[in-house]
Amino acid sequence: MLSFKFILQRLIHLIFVFIGVSIVTFCISHVIPGDPARMLVGPHASPEVLEAARQSLGLDKPILTQYALYMEGLAHGDMGISIRTQMPVSGELARYFPATLELTLTAMIIAVVFGIFLGVLSAVHRDSWMDHISRVISMIGVSIPLFWSGVVCLIIFYKVFPIFPASGRLDAFLSPPAHVTGLYIIDGLLEGNMDVVLSAIHHLLLPGICLAYAQLAIIARQVRSGMVDVLEQDYIRTARASGIPKHRIIYHYALKNALIPTVTITGLTIGELLGGAVITETIFGWPGMGKYVMDSIAYLDFPAIMGFTLVVSLGYVIINMVVDMIYNILNPQISSGGEGR
Repeated sequence: MLSFKFILQRLIHLIFVFIGVSIVTFCISHVIPGDPARMLVGPHASPEVLEAARQSLGLDKPILTQYALYMEGLAHGDMGISIRTQMPVSGELARYFPATLELTLTAMIIAVVFGIFLGVLSAVHRDSWMDHISRVISMIGVSIPLFWSGVVCLIIFYKVFPIFPASGRLDAFLSPPAHVTGLYIIDGLLEGNMDVVLSAIHHLLLPGICLAYAQLAIIARQVRSGMVDVLEQDYIRTARASGIPKHRIIYHYALKNALIPTVTITGLTIGELLGGAVITETIFGWPGMGKYVMDSIAYLDFPAIMGFTLVVSLGYVIINMVVDMIYNILNPQISSGGEGR
């Protein structure tokens, strides 16, 4: 069972990490060459207009005062105004977040399901041709950079064999479903519009597979390693000698125990997918936070860049906190402070 002390420690850790990330992103935004006020008013603005813009952005105040004002705004959900769009960054990120979440969840499902399948297949048929093929697939997934695999997939499955669309979340002739969750598949199901659901899945598959491939390979290797260790344990040999069916030994006994360390890898996978979504969304023209921040980088839109970084960092820390809790539930002998070890 989870203790109050365990949860409190993780929450305190989350707060300190969030503050640390905010300090780093704030400092970087002030070290990188570029003038946000100049980007806001344009290159031909008069000195008076430029100075007024500096005052409105708070750039005329000391650096510590600027950070204090920034944190005060964050406490009220204010991430500043985007230089590029002149809209609140928090509202912009909230608008683009569902698309990124849908892509990330799709990639996570693909990575976990097929990663576990390949890992189990490889471990059960150790040193066979299936094991070698699985290991080659995993090695390729870990070695190939995401931007290269994304471009290759576009060339093959859009240009050479036009199976998947190149960009967007829906076909051009379809209207988005009524906004409930922002996830087109779920909203389409709630609306009963199967055309939207099928089109959303069709658009999700190619970028989802590309985004998932590297993490799939990591999960497959982790599951294989865990399964190989578990299958050599004495209780597995005893189960075999007792005549328990092979599939029950594999899925009920071996896999259950082999998946405990995989939980941590899965949590890290979600964080990696959030980061990888920046490249994937740019390649596939996916209208999510990743593409939004890439467009913002071209304009030196510091408020948008900082807001995106904080959201991803916060998500990463929350995911790891949840993973720690799940790990603690699956293996109660592991405690938050090393007690009982």
